[in-house]
Amino acid sequence: MYNFELVKPSTVAEAIEALRADEAQPLAGGQTLIPTMKQRLAAPEVLVSLAGIAEMKGVTIADGRITIGGATTHAVVAREVADAYPALAYLAGKIGDPAVRNRGTIGGSIANNDPAACYPAAALASGATIVTNAREIPADDFFEGLFTTALEEGEIVTAVVFPVPEVADYQKFEQPASRFPLTGVFLAKFADGVRVAVTGAGEDGVFRWTEAEEALSSNFAKDAVAGLSVSPGGLMGDIHGSPEYRAHLIKVLTGRAVAAAR
Repeated sequence: MYNFELVKPSTVAEAIEALRADEAQPLAGGQTLIPTMKQRLAAPEVLVSLAGIAEMKGVTIADGRITIGGATTHAVVAREVADAYPALAYLAGKIGDPAVRNRGTIGGSIANNDPAACYPAAALASGATIVTNAREIPADDFFEGLFTTALEEGEIVTAVVFPVPEVADYQKFEQPASRFPLTGVFLAKFADGVRVAVTGAGEDGVFRWTEAEEALSSNFAKDAVAGLSVSPGGLMGDIHGSPEYRAHLIKVLTGRAVAAAR
């Protein structure tokens, strides 16, 4: 590691002010940033820790919506939303291992937008709203590509607001070494239709499978996706699975999600 300055603000306003420094970067749970720094793939001169900002922590459930502070850890999410949104709780409880779940945060995961992260799929399938220090961004407009989001310089995720669906399910085909999804599918059924988001498979990161959404909105049954196919074009291929394999997984996992949700 190399020398850097660590700033520990206690409010969002203090954090934003600290981020105005040259080469400053926010530090959420550090589960991605710290290893990246150790490999010298990132070298911020100032780290602005968000861990001590009380207003960015905790879960509030009211009026059919769940508001989760950006600095809330995966372990807290898994515990606090278990009754209100079981699929989201299951997702949070399956991220990494206990050490990761007790350090990593929902805001850090969503802001990083790793192509195999779990939370982006939940946010996109739920039609969540990403709240920052400056504005509110619909999930459909937030995730812009590989490790790329709509966040601007000095902007941080302060909360994520999830509408609670009628039913939902998350199916994760886990890569056993990393515990990231080789492919993951989050399905959420609302009164006005079904949303299906896929992670771990797209070259550009998380995306919605619109064909399945249309079919399931008309007929919420496993058979509704039986006749569909996923094009391998634009899907990732690596030592763990080809684009064709991931295309197959998307269809299989979507069917399993429907069966489990029903």
